[in-house]
This record gives sequence, structure tokens and C-alpha cells, in this order.
Amino acid sequence: MQSTDRRNRIADILSQSDKPISATRLASKFDVSRQIIVGDIALLRASGIDIDATPRGYMMKTDDHEGYTGTIACRHSSDAMHDELYTIVDLGGRVLDVIVDHAIYGQLTGRLELASRYDVDQFVRKVDRENAQPLSRITDGVHLHTVNCADKTIFDRIIEALQEKGYLYD
Repeated sequence: MQSTDRRNRIADILSQSDKPISATRLASKFDVSRQIIVGDIALLRASGIDIDATPRGYMMKTDDHEGYTGTIACRHSSDAMHDELYTIVDLGGRVLDVIVDHAIYGQLTGRLELASRYDVDQFVRKVDRENAQPLSRITDGVHLHTVNCADKTIFDRIIEALQEKGYLYD
């Protein structure tokens, strides 16, 4: 298969999926290395196709979240990250991203798409496995989350629970 054909197929696969697809899975499907897929994704992005990288793989960008979407400002240690994310998803929120303001680079955003304890556990395992630091580490724990939920009442419950745990940034 030609590289152009492979990239077109990757774009088709991602556009038909509502869940992230890992580079490893795509590499296996096309019998190429993971690094080839990473390069293909870079070229697809350069051609104008909006592809997001999440902790669980690639997906087409979508802004069509139903319900209520709001932003929450938080501050806590890295040790509290697991509990913070559990709190949000347990109350019916979907953590779309994490945002920090870097002194040099400005706003940095990491796409998360965490909707369940399973998603949170997978994310935290990957952080541990890669010996990575959360973005909030560079801002002394201060960060924002964009959270989507069914309605504003659920969002308000999430805010209240995070406030009770001392995770909100005032």
C-alpha cells in the first residue's frame, strides 16, 4: 500500500470512530511501525485535517459535546490528581482537557477525554509508566479543566465536591 493511500485510510478510520485509536493499533492494522503512523498523523495534520492526540490514541476533533460544558480552575499536588479526576467522572463529568498558562509558551492544552474510572486509571497508569509529570507541575499545581456533563446542575455538584476537597483554585 502506498503511503498516501495509508494516510487516506487512517483519516477514514479516525473519522468513523467515536473513540480514540492508538498508533500501535493503527500500525498493526497497516503492518508498519508505530513511528510511521505518528509521521502519517503529522502529515495529515499538516494537510489541514483536525486530529487530536489523547492519552488513549488519536481521534478527529469534535466540539459537538451535548449538555453543559464549563471550565474549572484547580490547584493541588500531583498526588491528588487521581482523586480529583475520580471526583469529576464519578459525578457525571467528562474531563475534556487540562490547560496551564506557561510563562514563555502561553496556554498549553492537553486533550484528556476521561469519562470513567477506567479512563482515569488508564491515564494515571500511563503517567506512571512513562514517568511523566502532569502539566500542572510546571504551574505549581494550578490548572484548568474543561468539563462536559449532562446539565449545569451536575457541573455545580462537581464544583461543590472539588471545593469540599480543597481542589478548587480561588
